[in-house]
Amino acid sequence: MVSKFTAGLNAEQSRAVVTTEGPLLVLAGAGTGKTRVITHRIGHMLAQGVPARHVLAMTFTNKAAGEMKERIAGLVARQAAAELTVGTFHAFCVKALRQYADRIGIRRDFAICDGDDQLLAIKQAQRELQIPETTMQPRMCQSRVSLLKNRLVAPEACLDSDDAWEVDIGRVYERYDKSLRVRGMLDFDDLLLSLVRLLQDKAMLQTFRERYRYLCVDEYQDTNGPQYEIVRSIGGAHRNVCVVGDDDQSIYGWRGADISKILNFEKDFPNATVVRLETNYRSTVEILNGANAVIRNNPARHAKTLRSALGNGQAISIRKLRDETQEAQFVVEEIVKRVREHQTPLRDLAILFRTAVQPRAFELQLRQFGVPYVLVGGMSFFDRKEVRDVLAYLKLVANPADELSLLRVINTPPRGIGDTSIEKFLAVAAAQGLPLADVIQRSEAFPAIPATAAAAANRLLATLATLRGLQDGKDLVTLVREVVAAVSYAEEVQRCYPDPVMRAKRWEGVSELMNMAEVHARQRKDATLGTFLEDVTLNANDQEDADSQGENKLTLMTLHSAKGLEFGEVYLVGMEEGLLPHAKSLEDGNVEEERRLAYVGITRAKQRLTLTFVESRARYGQRVAVVPSRFVYEVQGLQAPTASPTRSKPVAVAKVAAKATKRRKAKTPTKP
Repeated sequence: MVSKFTAGLNAEQSRAVVTTEGPLLVLAGAGTGKTRVITHRIGHMLAQGVPARHVLAMTFTNKAAGEMKERIAGLVARQAAAELTVGTFHAFCVKALRQYADRIGIRRDFAICDGDDQLLAIKQAQRELQIPETTMQPRMCQSRVSLLKNRLVAPEACLDSDDAWEVDIGRVYERYDKSLRVRGMLDFDDLLLSLVRLLQDKAMLQTFRERYRYLCVDEYQDTNGPQYEIVRSIGGAHRNVCVVGDDDQSIYGWRGADISKILNFEKDFPNATVVRLETNYRSTVEILNGANAVIRNNPARHAKTLRSALGNGQAISIRKLRDETQEAQFVVEEIVKRVREHQTPLRDLAILFRTAVQPRAFELQLRQFGVPYVLVGGMSFFDRKEVRDVLAYLKLVANPADELSLLRVINTPPRGIGDTSIEKFLAVAAAQGLPLADVIQRSEAFPAIPATAAAAANRLLATLATLRGLQDGKDLVTLVREVVAAVSYAEEVQRCYPDPVMRAKRWEGVSELMNMAEVHARQRKDATLGTFLEDVTLNANDQEDADSQGENKLTLMTLHSAKGLEFGEVYLVGMEEGLLPHAKSLEDGNVEEERRLAYVGITRAKQRLTLTFVESRARYGQRVAVVPSRFVYEVQGLQAPTASPTRSKPVAVAKVAAKATKRRKAKTPTKP
């Protein structure tokens, strides 16, 4: 029977919507309308009498969670929608830990440590352990520690290793974790791990199982170890677990995502219903034929074939260029031609690449032609110096134990506390086992600390203490304004940017924080400085460049950033062995994830797709011969050479492009 929740859906989508009891695996191929299925399924559940408070829906980005909430609110009564628990894994964990963290020995008012603060804490741990940054790069160490947490590996496992490098990682990991606990902080990985620990308490587990009787998880192919444990623990008894995802789009293994979780769902939840969404409403037949031809070469996957609802369209264009300069010239000239002759809006076009260094040549050409563009993945609003500085001051007002924020602003604006003095503060703190603030306040007891620097630091701590006392008597926006004024931050902006135009632009970041505080206070009746900082930290990772939204600009982005997006016309560039698939994946034998990455890139295109590769490319200051990616062969249904072709075999390269040209001439493409 057709209801308002199944009207307009195809048979597979309808089946997923009405299957509400028991485990359900929805294999949603690219462009098959999974968000509509998820939201309509929740709406159908509520219409069938499932209490909204018993429904938990989790996804991976705040943007996706927000879209889900809006769509559900448009389908059901506002009150019912408001009682649903819809959000990211991390937001759900924060909410749970604010209630129950003390059950596992964590303060309920813990602060959340963002990426930059994590890096600073890693550096400090290495410094205390006398592990030079030249032998262990802090950013690499940060990534490794995060990956270990995502795999549920404790530091003790590293300390027992026979590998000296792994032992040092374990030492840093252990010291880093201890430093966060002392400061009353959790990093993003800790949020997940802490909830896993909480759910090991039988009483707590029962509480969560009684509250959340229906689970829905989007992008299940991206789940890591702790996220999987949360889903399995809460949903293990009632088994009303719906997961939606596509193993063919699992591209985040490098940061802990475990594709085996979606591949083994039917083992974890026996007798699960499996629904395959294979009708694609985004791309043409030609584009999907290429995508299917590539991804079928991966052995570890759920079998599915995308079918287009849009018709044939244009054949995939494959172009061989001489080098990266000619590649950039070709792509940009063609984009300019498409815009002029076909009136294609720039916002409908995208250049996708595998590595962050590839866009340089394209940016040069785009500037020469005066083509406006946005490079996605550039500096975020939350990465701006002014924003990070002011947030650090606000964090210190909320949490005086936040040493990472104190180190950031201790001499910003300049207070006569130089790097040497800071090093002495830290050395004494490490030697005495004391918090940094305690060392500053008791500086007279430590002769190594310069008196002038200590006095300046104490004046800062006194200012922060005064501001801390204002929290209860001031509204949020007024408090933010008073913090900015009390630390003379306007003087810092003036000092750093003497040019009035640049100064005004930089001050806009500070003003925008005040605007965000106003919005937060308006949206939350219980708004405090703590809730504001929590909201900012959880949303920072999803923040896009607001200046570019809605503008008619060409998009440049990495394939990892492009997941979930779509464009009318896509240029997938640098299709060569060593780039896509990446050289590291070739060394590690992990070509399957690279193939999924190529599949994601191909399926971003709606009407038109161009693949480019070059004959030679500059690497490490030298020009080297390169060969076309195996995925270029696969997209044409060709068998890639078993041995990597070299410059002595240029015919293999020519055949790939020649076949594509022949196919283009043989077809009369339909209008998209």
